[in-house]
Formats: sequence, structure tokens, C-alpha cells
Amino acid sequence: MNHTSDQPGDLGPSAPAEIGPTGRPLPDFPPPGPPSGRPAYVIALCNQKGGVGKTTTTINLGAALAETGRRVLLVDFDPQASMTVGLGFPAHDLDATVYHLLMHDDVEVSDVLLKTRTENLHLLPSSIDLSGAEMHLVHEVGREQTLARMLRPVLNDYDVILIDCQPSLGLLAVNALTACDGVLIPLECEYFALRGVALLKETIEKVRQRTNFDLTIIGLLGTMYDSRTLHSREVLQTLVDGWGDKVFHTVIRRTVKFSDATVAGEPITEFASDSAGAEAYRQLAREVLVRCPGV
Repeated sequence: MNHTSDQPGDLGPSAPAEIGPTGRPLPDFPPPGPPSGRPAYVIALCNQKGGVGKTTTTINLGAALAETGRRVLLVDFDPQASMTVGLGFPAHDLDATVYHLLMHDDVEVSDVLLKTRTENLHLLPSSIDLSGAEMHLVHEVGREQTLARMLRPVLNDYDVILIDCQPSLGLLAVNALTACDGVLIPLECEYFALRGVALLKETIEKVRQRTNFDLTIIGLLGTMYDSRTLHSREVLQTLVDGWGDKVFHTVIRRTVKFSDATVAGEPITEFASDSAGAEAYRQLAREVLVRCPGV
């Protein structure tokens, strides 16, 4: 039976796609299929500017990917240990962290690994001790590959590994970029956040040429977006003008629920499962899976 209509105003099956906040038609991202079973796809969330939503995105993207049945490992590679605390763990009381994995050959991932309250979501925690790792690594042979060597034994245990980088382009960040398959760049929708992207791109290109030939930029993610302000809209448009399709269609809007979820030590997908923030990260997870086929 034909349900289409020729009545004026009925757009029928050829209705135009909704225009998203980036000013482009918003694709319909398909529901994720089952995991591929391949070794983990490693993503570094990187930006040398602080306060752009890296940790919030790592936690909530990880939780949203875990909801699809993927086994997800989060790596807190920031001495501030915000992700560790944001998932409800006392960073200052932990006996073993990612620092010990980097510094001691006899420490294995299983000695450090923590299970979060979210199914399929595990964590390698951090602490302030990690701030001393760069000084020690400087004198190591193959210092840029230290994190990659650390993760190699568990690549078959996970479908996705997300690395939360510190706001710096030092040796720890280079380690993360060397260990990953792709980079996701969270970017606050604010003018000063735009200024550092060129420097980050230059660092990524240097890593690609020297230590990780297959490194790709998965995309740039607009965060802390407020559609009510002209400034937010203009920054997002500038980002799209400069980077084109590298900018995710998904945009993370500013909301106090992210802070509330952090205080509760839970991802937004569990703390406020039906909220707009939770749905945004579920959409981002679908978009990441489209951009990273085979995950």
C-alpha cells in the first residue's frame, strides 16, 4: 500500500535532512553493529589547551561505546587524574597507577586495572606521580613508544582504548600520539581555543612523520556549545570553514549535568541517562564508529 501523498506540504520520502548546529545537514547515524573482534582501536583525546572537555568526553564517549557492547579501556594519562576522580576513585590512595606501568617493567596492566561501575568499561588510573614520568623517560631508549609497549599486551582484550591526554604537547602527549590509531580533538566553542589548533596539528604531523606513520585525525569535536550566544555559533562556523568534514556533526552543549555527574563519579549516560548530554555522547559514539570502520 502506498502511504505517500501528493498533498501540498507533504514532504514525503524526500524530506530534506535536518540542519545540525554545524550548519551542515545532519546525517542519520545507523545503530552500531556488533564489535569486529579485531585488536583495539586506540584513540587519543588531545588538546594542549586545558578546560576544553577532554576528560568529560573521554569518560562519556567511553561509556556510550560500552553501551554498544564494546569492551572499552580508558587510560588516564594526565597527572591531574581528573578522569580517575571523575569515575569515583581516590587517585591519591591508589597503590598502583599508569605511572608504575611506565616506570617498572615488572608491573603489568592487570596490576593497575580498575573496573568501573559501568559494564564493559575499565580504567588505568593516574595520579600526581605521573608528572615525574617525563623527566625519567627522557633518558630511555625508544621513549616515545613507552605507552605503546605498555598497551600492546591488552590490545586483544578490548575493542576501543581511549587515552585522556594532559593539556600539554610534551613527551607524555607524544607517547599517546605514538600509541594511538587516531586523534580526537575536543575544542571549546570559544575564540582562544581556536588559536592552539594549528600548533596541535603541527605536532600531530611531526609524530606522523617520525614515530607513527599511520596516525590520523578522526575529527574535531565542538564542546561547551551554547547556541544562544553569537560567539559560540561564530566559533563553530569558523571551525567548519577551516576543517570541513573533519569537524564532527555532533556538538556537545554546555550543561551543569556534566559537573553533577562528575561529582557523583558516574558517566552522564548513567547519571542522567535521558538527558540531552547523554544523547549527545551516544550520537558521538555512533559517529565515531562510522568514522572508524571495523571497531
